[in-house]
Amino acid sequence: MTRKQILQTIQKILLYGLVLLVAVYALFPFYWAFMTSFKTERELFQSARYLPQQPTLQNYEYVFRDDTFLIGLRNSAVVSSATSLLALVVGAFAAYALGRLRFKGRMFLLYVVLSMTMFPAISILSGLYTIVRELGFFGTPLALIATYPVFTLPFTVWVLTSFFRGLPAEIEQAAIVDGATPFQTFRLILLPLTAPALVTTGLLAFVISWNEYLFALNFTATKPTAQTVPVIIAQFSGQFSEQEPIAEIMAAAMVVTIPLVVLVLLFQNRIVAGLTAGAVKG
Repeated sequence: MTRKQILQTIQKILLYGLVLLVAVYALFPFYWAFMTSFKTERELFQSARYLPQQPTLQNYEYVFRDDTFLIGLRNSAVVSSATSLLALVVGAFAAYALGRLRFKGRMFLLYVVLSMTMFPAISILSGLYTIVRELGFFGTPLALIATYPVFTLPFTVWVLTSFFRGLPAEIEQAAIVDGATPFQTFRLILLPLTAPALVTTGLLAFVISWNEYLFALNFTATKPTAQTVPVIIAQFSGQFSEQEPIAEIMAAAMVVTIPLVVLVLLFQNRIVAGLTAGAVKG
């Protein structure tokens, strides 16, 4: 082997080693939680083992027997789906205007949208709390559906704007020549072309809403039947008194997390395409 080939081999080994190290660092907490969900209470507190010595499904049985947890799953599914749909509908119209139309203050509005993502949730909690109470949504899933777009909509608008801006202008011009109205051009031609970005933003908005805890805790504090699954998991009391239900919490976390992982794996190609959309104009 030549000196150049030896250096290339060393670089590949270092690169693969670094990738492996990052993968282990990122996946090990998930692996530990998954293994913990199959451990008994006695084994959990006796010693730390990488594999359960006596695997059991008792923790999962407890989770699925808990009606409160099932209600939380339903609430999370409804709230996350509604929030994602709302973010996509409103975000698509806003992104079309910001990405395709020319008007004064367009860039200023775009940077205002981007700046909204920089505010921590705790800084706007008190204001949203007052608005939710005045609207009569407090203690209902509507409180979450109305407030979650505060942090899902700016991201949606920003990603979709980049995608709309990257679409060739000739497509829109050809539609206008054929007699299509601006709305028909948007709905029948431009919107289908944004499918990768729509899948990306919709899925990420769903994941953000599914995992959100702060708003869900404060806006449904007085009505447990309206709480989402992160709040329910945080309030697990365990099967026995004076027990820290670590294994049950891990089992519930796996039930909540695995569907999201499956969704990401199924749509990973569209997610990559959506995140890189608009990076290069075609």
